[in-house]
Amino acid sequence: MAVLLTDTPAAMDTSEPMHTDPPSQSLTSPIETDPRVAPPSASDAPIDDDSQPMMGLGASPAELTWKFAQCFGDKGEIEEITEADIISAVEFDHTGDYLATGDKGGRVVLFERNKSKKGCEYKFYTEFQSHEPEFDYLKSLEIEEKINKIRWVPRQNQAHFLLSTNDKTIKLWKVFEKSLKMVAETNLNPNGKKNGGGRGLILPMMQHQDTMVAAIPRRTYANAHAYHINSISLNSDGETYISADDLRINLWNLNISDQSFNIVDIKPANMEELTEVITAAEFHPQHCNLFMYSISKGAIKLADMREAALCDRYTKVFDEDEDASSKSFFTEIIASISDIKFSNDGRYILSRDYLTLKVWDMRMENKPLKTISIHDHLRSKLCDLYENDCIFDKFECTWSGDGRGLMTGSYNNFLHIFDVNGQYDCLLQADKSAFKSRKFSYGQPPSPGGTTPPAMPPGSAGMATPGMSQGNAPGTPGATGPGSNTAAAAAAFAAASSVHTLDFNKKILHASWHPRENSLAVAATNNLFIFSTL
Repeated sequence: MAVLLTDTPAAMDTSEPMHTDPPSQSLTSPIETDPRVAPPSASDAPIDDDSQPMMGLGASPAELTWKFAQCFGDKGEIEEITEADIISAVEFDHTGDYLATGDKGGRVVLFERNKSKKGCEYKFYTEFQSHEPEFDYLKSLEIEEKINKIRWVPRQNQAHFLLSTNDKTIKLWKVFEKSLKMVAETNLNPNGKKNGGGRGLILPMMQHQDTMVAAIPRRTYANAHAYHINSISLNSDGETYISADDLRINLWNLNISDQSFNIVDIKPANMEELTEVITAAEFHPQHCNLFMYSISKGAIKLADMREAALCDRYTKVFDEDEDASSKSFFTEIIASISDIKFSNDGRYILSRDYLTLKVWDMRMENKPLKTISIHDHLRSKLCDLYENDCIFDKFECTWSGDGRGLMTGSYNNFLHIFDVNGQYDCLLQADKSAFKSRKFSYGQPPSPGGTTPPAMPPGSAGMATPGMSQGNAPGTPGATGPGSNTAAAAAAFAAASSVHTLDFNKKILHASWHPRENSLAVAATNNLFIFSTL
């Protein structure tokens, strides 16, 4: 059985009960009325592609030298992998000192940072069975034990707390270190005779023997979702969270497991009229009243819980008009958003659909700030991808801790790291053979439309293996010099990313970015790879 990486959950202490006060006023837009959020521009015009970087100065994560650090899991071939060992969730805690993974077998494995070693290195912490397979006898439906999402609760004491969910049930786990004590001194010796000569009664003494890591379920939030749960997100208030399935979003208090509030319900009276489903949901990182959710038609809706108890009217909708002439059978399928993330400052939104990665400005709803092509070279293969169900793969995306980097996965175990302006693309490959990692980098600026070319152009940066210094573009720190073999690197990348040679069984669906440094945890089937710039 493969060992999965996971981190000890962060502890939580939530004592105040959840309450819902009626809104004092009708809010047309939380972005306009909340003084903590920058107001929208007067014209709501697109931001110029040549403007200054959105966040921070200096080299972006995509321009740095990424190196392979660690790999955990079974080294066998992909045909020998047990289904239960496939990693289905990866998440760093808020400090980055702990890492959690969940798998299709319902297990959660935690790892902690090995602070005795330089660089980015983790060691096994504990493992526990989070969910078991169940059967819904009323609907004659089998409920898988697969872990869909893991979210850490901010730590407040020595224990760790985390939320894990499968398709139907969410659980709050407490993970803590427990001291094991044994009797060190008694009245009797092993032969049954009294010790201590003529002395009186000797009371037994307990001594510390060992320390073990224990995991216990503190809350079970069940029977609130009729459809498969796809998202859970903690609120910035520290005491509530939301869970989303295909048609509804529920609001929970961490301390109350038998009651939740339905805040979004898009289920039509007649299911034959169903045209869209919810694909992801997330709370705003700073404002506890704001949350967003994405739908299968490619739109992102921002809702404000101060407006009404049922947020059926969205405050903002982020959507891009489609070209009617380019519509096809696959248009709605590839437009479906698989993941959404707020930036840490809450000013930007990152979304991922099948073909592209998009950055949205909270002040601009009609078009994304940047559109980065990920799978444009697969457009000609959509029919084949539909036949083998790969077109329904749900790729996750994430921000770097400083908000200057973006990350998402692809096929052949490729992982893209972009700078926030889409000008650099660092492409890593989690190659399990010999547990090595190959890196392709190219610094080609995006095309005028804001998209990045899917293949590395000859003459740009080359390919590096772990431990080799490699930059992303001529002129950037660590870039290859005039004598580097860029032609060979370009040929290697072209061969590896060719549509005809792509292995669609090898894909990076789940990954997490360290919140305080440029280190990545990447799930590649049943292996967990760690990459870092340290």
